Amino acid sequence: MTAPDAWKVRRLGELVKLTSGQSPTGFSFGPTGTPYFKVDQLGKSAKYLDRDQTPYTADELPEVPAGSVLIAKRGGAIALNRVRLLTEPGFMDTNVMALTAGTELDSEFLYYWLSYRGLWDIADVTSVPQINNKHINPLEIRLPSLDEQRVIVGALKSADDLVASLEGLIAKKRDVKQGMTQELLTGRTRLRGFDAEWREVLLGEHVSYIRTVALSRDQLDLESPLRYLHYGDIHTRSNVRLDAAAESMPRARARLAGRAGRLLPGDLVFADASEDPAGVGKSLEISAVPPEGVVAGLHTIAARFDKRVLADGFKGYLQFIPAFRESLLRLAAGTKVLATTRSYISSVRLLIPDVEEQRAIAAILADVDAEITALERRLMSARSIKTGMMQDLLTGRTRLHVEAVS
Repeated sequence: MTAPDAWKVRRLGELVKLTSGQSPTGFSFGPTGTPYFKVDQLGKSAKYLDRDQTPYTADELPEVPAGSVLIAKRGGAIALNRVRLLTEPGFMDTNVMALTAGTELDSEFLYYWLSYRGLWDIADVTSVPQINNKHINPLEIRLPSLDEQRVIVGALKSADDLVASLEGLIAKKRDVKQGMTQELLTGRTRLRGFDAEWREVLLGEHVSYIRTVALSRDQLDLESPLRYLHYGDIHTRSNVRLDAAAESMPRARARLAGRAGRLLPGDLVFADASEDPAGVGKSLEISAVPPEGVVAGLHTIAARFDKRVLADGFKGYLQFIPAFRESLLRLAAGTKVLATTRSYISSVRLLIPDVEEQRAIAAILADVDAEITALERRLMSARSIKTGMMQDLLTGRTRLHVEAVS
């Protein structure tokens, strides 16, 4: 689709000053001074690039003014489309390039345009991917008036503000949940109406294990009836419950599943390996299963606990009990990849409340999880709306009203 007639097609090199980063001969470290930005700092999620905790002074380098747009010019960071706005003057390393907008181009419009367009398609990728002035200068940009640029920026900033507010709210909710979880799962805070002593249990006395089946991603599909729970899908989830009857999951042909046991509601499935301590003990509790069945897959441990000892709904929160995680971490210490095994799980001793208190604790934590999940859906929607706005507004497909200047 062509842009409106009022928009001019210009070459980017006519509108910006390009500055490539340099390697300084030395730094002066301290609480003041001009910051020196490295390419990895462009990877943060925020729009604006502020000084990090350690500013640098390197006075022999050319200073890039505030409002400049920084992009990665070398390496895989180009494919990640790392684009940031400087809020104060700074220096930068050799893997970064600055675009400083002239009088015809609003710097924030340039930021959004580069974020929308991406630069991977123009990079030299014969060896190490890189972008130079020769790639940037001839780029064509459809340019509205400066007033319309600023109106577009205002609309996109509103979308950014909504995304940021939802991200902040989700972070606060997660902090509240973390504190509440620690209080309730350790017994430091008791719910009204519950005062019975917690008892110690050895998990191995109350568990049986279900046969799993190791299939690669290449062996899975989207059409077969049988659902398949891959360990990677455990590590990437934030919710501790999985409704296998309703949620989208990888599928596997029944003949490939062999003698793998079918999971039932209340079963707990662990990822058996993690590259970092935070993933040790990561698990999902199955809340519902489809008639076609669901099996636990590659690098998983499927556990079926006695419901008279561990209540449905509560088991998914075992991973947040400090004593549980500490036991698994201690047993996994020294292994190259932090492993969880059936014997490790069975050896854990825990203090737990009776099943009625477990159900009450699980209900409260599930309500918080539901709030976070609802906010995450809103965040996904807000991000999708912003993407659509960028597609429409930065191409001129949708025009915004610009007040006439008298």
